[in-house]
Amino acid sequence: MARRTTFYSHWSTGTKLLVLLTLALFPLGLALAWTARAALVETHDAELDDSLQDGRVAARAIENLLARNGLALRIAANGALQSDPANPCEATARSLALTPAVAGRFSIRDTMGELVCVHGVYSPSARTDQVAPGEYKLWINTEAKSIRYRVGVNGGMATGELTQAELAKAIRESTGHTNSVSIRDRVAGLDVITIASLGATRLLQFPIAQDQLTVLVRAPSGDPDLIDKLAVFLPLLMWVVAAVLSWVLARRLLLVPLARLERAVSDYRPGGDSMVLPEYLGAADEISSLGSAFERAVDRIEQSEQQMAEALHGQRRLVREVHHRVKNNLQVVASLLNIHGRSANTPESRAAYAAISRRVDALSVVHRNHFAEVEETRGIALRPLLTELGQILKASTPEGRASIEIHLDAAALHTTQDAAVAVAFFVTELIEFAMLQGTDKPIEIDLKRVSELAASLTVGSDALVDNDPEPSIERKQFERVIGGLARQLRSPLDQKLGRMSVNLPVFPD
Repeated sequence: MARRTTFYSHWSTGTKLLVLLTLALFPLGLALAWTARAALVETHDAELDDSLQDGRVAARAIENLLARNGLALRIAANGALQSDPANPCEATARSLALTPAVAGRFSIRDTMGELVCVHGVYSPSARTDQVAPGEYKLWINTEAKSIRYRVGVNGGMATGELTQAELAKAIRESTGHTNSVSIRDRVAGLDVITIASLGATRLLQFPIAQDQLTVLVRAPSGDPDLIDKLAVFLPLLMWVVAAVLSWVLARRLLLVPLARLERAVSDYRPGGDSMVLPEYLGAADEISSLGSAFERAVDRIEQSEQQMAEALHGQRRLVREVHHRVKNNLQVVASLLNIHGRSANTPESRAAYAAISRRVDALSVVHRNHFAEVEETRGIALRPLLTELGQILKASTPEGRASIEIHLDAAALHTTQDAAVAVAFFVTELIEFAMLQGTDKPIEIDLKRVSELAASLTVGSDALVDNDPEPSIERKQFERVIGGLARQLRSPLDQKLGRMSVNLPVFPD
């Protein structure tokens, strides 16, 4: 019966638990986040309104203080210049003394800007800006840390100042909140009240005195602090905590025991020690049952592998016996051929027996080398095969002919048994043909790799050169045999002057 599957069937238990908790907590988290955000926005707006109101009050207090002092100085100086033009400062000071909360430090200049007199602890400014009667001009004196105001009067100008302390006092008396306050003109600035522990702030600007000055109030920004952010992100924190707890629970009950079980199974090596499972596989009975099932399965596998190993050992013994019997049979055949060849009456019969014996020897060499390499499964080594084959062929030189020399230059390559048989017959045919032609020149055998999976075998001899315009029957028969062996190797036969080459498959290094 097919098992019913759904789109989430492949999910892990931890993933499913995380999804369920997320869906369950999402509505509550959304409601809490919305409520916290609304309260935070309302609080932020209220703090912004309070900051703006405090800034306006502070700016108005400074502007009123400057206007009151400027008006009082203009009235007093105007009367003093009319009543006592020789010493107007004393008359002006007496008039200002009758006005409360007005500074008594000032200077008076004539209409040309020349200094007439000074009253109080006051350093006259080097500025000689002309101010018409009824107008006034404001600027910041950074050396005295004050604001100076110059008013125009009939017959001259009067200049007074308000210090930083007087400005700060007026601000504190007008507003209950204390923020950092500074004043700037178009050139310089003056810090009136400085508070260093405001944290995140916003800068509020209020132009005063017909935009001659700007009051800068640095108030708390009202941005959410850590507590506010935690309140907004509390639902997210709840989701994270629930996810982490779920993951820890799933890890402790399922993932860690399964990982221990996996390591034990991975560390097990067939043929070595028995599989040892961890003593503790968690609180889940299913994991312990799974571990026991693994132990039973491994025991059955080990028993099956032992039976297979015994069967393989018996098979190898049988293969060795078959190889041994085939080798003995080939040796018996070769011996019989040699006996009959020596007892033959005609040279043609002896040559035929010798030719057949050479081919049986070639097949025996291939079989012997294959039997030597069968345990390593690397194929047949071509260099020892060609060396042994060359020695056998050299020893089979017919009577009355000079022994041939065979020069072998072969790389250490391995090939299959089928290719080795074709190679042995190919070399045997070429060397026998050269030998029967009665050559006294050495025969060269060259084997080298031409690619990862292919090698080139070349046999060269002067006896392989065909100088007859009409090939003999033996030559035609020889070429048909050589061509058939090349086709067996699935390679074209490359014939050059005294050299024949074929390609054969080899194993990679």
